[in-house]
Amino acid sequence: MAAYPELPARYYLRLGEQLQRLGVDPLPLLLQAGLRPQQLQQPDALLRLEQVESLIAAVNAAAGRSDIAFELGRTLRLATHSIVGYGILSSPTLDYAMRLTSRFFRLLTPTLRMRYRLDAAAAEIRFEPVLPLSHAALLFHLEVVAVAMHIVLRELLGEAMPRYQLQLSIPEPPHAARYAELEGARMQFGWPDGIGIRMLMSAALMGRAPALADAAALQLAEDRCRVLLHDAVSEGRVADWVRMMLREASGGLPSLEDLAHTLNLSARTLDRHLQREGSGFRALQQEILRERACALLEAGRLSVTQIALELGYTDAANFARAFKRDTGMSPREWQKQPPPP
Repeated sequence: MAAYPELPARYYLRLGEQLQRLGVDPLPLLLQAGLRPQQLQQPDALLRLEQVESLIAAVNAAAGRSDIAFELGRTLRLATHSIVGYGILSSPTLDYAMRLTSRFFRLLTPTLRMRYRLDAAAAEIRFEPVLPLSHAALLFHLEVVAVAMHIVLRELLGEAMPRYQLQLSIPEPPHAARYAELEGARMQFGWPDGIGIRMLMSAALMGRAPALADAAALQLAEDRCRVLLHDAVSEGRVADWVRMMLREASGGLPSLEDLAHTLNLSARTLDRHLQREGSGFRALQQEILRERACALLEAGRLSVTQIALELGYTDAANFARAFKRDTGMSPREWQKQPPPP
């Protein structure tokens, strides 16, 4: 079984700084996550995914507020992003800077994949999860990256940020009003087109030149980034990631082809990865559909027909047949069961 990629510690070190500003001692939380303060402070320190997940859970519980990820994103300037940030800052245009960022984004965090597209009318930047994250950690990373990317663009421009569209698949958070601090961003929460982040802006914006563009510095930065990317571990446990993507989807589940596209793989290659791990896409799909169906039925807020449509079935009858095949009872029979002791 392949090991998870490790994550740069420099971003999570700032979580401790945030807690200190809130009057919370970060040391017990670090220890709870199996981390030593000295470990985080090393320039090239890396953390295991389970350490990051434990730290985020502990910080969310201790902070007593919902906007920790937003605040962390606001603190991430280009200088925070090590050699990749140096390359971004040295780029000749915003277009080149975004292409460079998408090529080397994995060096910033392997949790998400960045895609960038430019045509005559608009520039589109998208981020999609490529590591299996808990629900809380996924929401945390999406919010941090969305806010941090706004800060990167604002810093490159060196002037007021023009109006653009920022779409996040996360539900509207309690601190949604804070997004007014992202000058120029027209926010949309609960964006239904996949899981992740989408930024849309004028194509003309991407032709602007950063104030510190420097061809020689850019060459040095790119050379170093290529070496680091070559050395980086690239594979995680694919079945866990597929489970996450199926779990977090709304309005029907993504297909094998949809998920393969996210990873720049063919559907056949993704299926082979799953088979090597002793799994298969159809089995995972049925597992997640069953879990989501049971959770929605237990919550009792939606009718059987509404649940069927939420899960991507064409009608309630198809849903009921599939549910009975997997559980041995109809949705209504399942709802009438006494709760577990």
